[in-house]
Amino acid sequence: MSKTDDYGAVAITRAKELPTRLALAVFLAGVATMLSGPLWPAVWYGCVCVAQAIDWLAFKPIRQAPMATPSRARIWICTLSAMLNTAVYSGIAVYLWFAGGEAGKLFAILQPAGGLLHIALHMHSAWRLFLGAALPHLSYLLFLPLLSGVLSPQDDMLSMTAVTIAGVLYSTHLFVAVRRTVATNAALRQTRDQAEAERRRAEQASAAKSTFLATISHEIRTPMNAVVAAATLLQDDKLTPAQAEHVQMLSHSSEVLLGLLNDVLDLSKIESGKLVLEEVAIDLPAKLEASLHLWRSRAEANGVVMSAEIGDVPARIVTDPLRFQQILSNLLSNAVKFTDAGSIALHAGRLTWPSRLWVEVRDTGVGMTPEVAARIFDRFEQANPGTTRSYGGTGLGLSISRHLAEAMGGSLTVRSEPGVGSVFRLELPMVFGDEGAVDAEPDEETETKGLKQLSVLLAEDHPVNQKIVRLYLEPLGCRVTVAENGQEAVRLAQVQAFDVILMDMQMPILDGIEATRLIRESGANIATPILALTANALLEHRQQWLSVGVETFLTKPLDARGLIEAVVTAIPEGGRRAA
Repeated sequence: MSKTDDYGAVAITRAKELPTRLALAVFLAGVATMLSGPLWPAVWYGCVCVAQAIDWLAFKPIRQAPMATPSRARIWICTLSAMLNTAVYSGIAVYLWFAGGEAGKLFAILQPAGGLLHIALHMHSAWRLFLGAALPHLSYLLFLPLLSGVLSPQDDMLSMTAVTIAGVLYSTHLFVAVRRTVATNAALRQTRDQAEAERRRAEQASAAKSTFLATISHEIRTPMNAVVAAATLLQDDKLTPAQAEHVQMLSHSSEVLLGLLNDVLDLSKIESGKLVLEEVAIDLPAKLEASLHLWRSRAEANGVVMSAEIGDVPARIVTDPLRFQQILSNLLSNAVKFTDAGSIALHAGRLTWPSRLWVEVRDTGVGMTPEVAARIFDRFEQANPGTTRSYGGTGLGLSISRHLAEAMGGSLTVRSEPGVGSVFRLELPMVFGDEGAVDAEPDEETETKGLKQLSVLLAEDHPVNQKIVRLYLEPLGCRVTVAENGQEAVRLAQVQAFDVILMDMQMPILDGIEATRLIRESGANIATPILALTANALLEHRQQWLSVGVETFLTKPLDARGLIEAVVTAIPEGGRRAA
């Protein structure tokens, strides 16, 4: 059997076309009746029905398992059934040729010719079935005129031979077309298989890239956690001006490195379609002012004036707060980077129809030509090859920002002129939030007061990270118990009640996911809030945490305020559980 044979497709097609074959047989019987009388056409139609029933039963096992390879015996049964059917079906041609006059001869030629075309269309994918079904049609088409020339004195042998030659030409063209169709289908099938293999390889490569990014993310974030924490703690000490400048340099460099890492991870999420957006009510004016405040000092250090003009915007909108601020931060960062003098202005307003929020960042920087502006949102694209050397960056920020804007249902565009400046415009659908949906920011004293004598279990294998968390929490009155692996965390959680558990993901002996699952099953901390404290920031890692009931994620490198807010928020109302 040929590798290209598809008996299942033939069996299914024959079943679907059974009503068509029976209806056409009724038509042929009617024509034969008009030309020569009803008796023999009626007998022929009865034979057709019997043959079709046999065919239905012969192909039934193949229809029931179309993807399986039929046995050799079943193939022979189906081939003989197809041969019987075409022999009976085109048998009416013999009757029409000898009993139907000139019109009958015409129908007698057209019937097997049409039958050949029919089986060529739906049986070419199973070569043995096709040849078996074609043989009776060919016999009628080629030998009926010759037989007539021999048996019937009134038929000219030369004319009948010409009819046979025409039949040979028709059959030859048809068989050539069938062979080409089979070859084309085989080539298409091979191309499809190759494409499927390439798709699987691409998926494997994508999975390998995701694993690589996860590993790199973890390995970079762990030492970065120490750098950021050390810089934060140093800022709280009494420093000389020179020392303060060094600490500021350290903080700024770590922020840049973290931004580059986040850009790469965001690009991976966008490419894999795994970007997930939140819908949270935010204080819009406060969010705009916070973004401006973040970059104002850097702009002013360059002698650039940064201002804001907030128009008629709602106090509360529903959006993804992290991604909204990320877009604004990228736009303001870009403006600060390329503006050496003049001003940077943040403008915001609303469109009434359709209801949309717009935010513009206008600068008096170097500007761009229309050609550069047209490709500025492409990945890894910057204004010119020297931009990276002069200003830094990967060329991913604007590309990611546009993808985020579009994922949020909006758009990000630019107008620019060389030597004049640029205007980046963000538009987003405006969904109004409830006035009470955004809680007021608690003051720092209220937050830290809630940490007095708080019992915290920290499951973390890295000594530096252990020290960082303790330096953040213990001065505020927390009692931190450290478990150096997941197994030790489970053991401690079985015998001692804690108020909060901070759980790393990658640990020796037992990882954080499995440790959390075991803690939730039994012991003194079944209902204790567990916070994921991890360098694994990819979506699949968050989904793993969600599968064990952990909804709060603290991504390394940690900042003190974020950790404190998360711990305070996690403490249930009504008191603590630990003694």
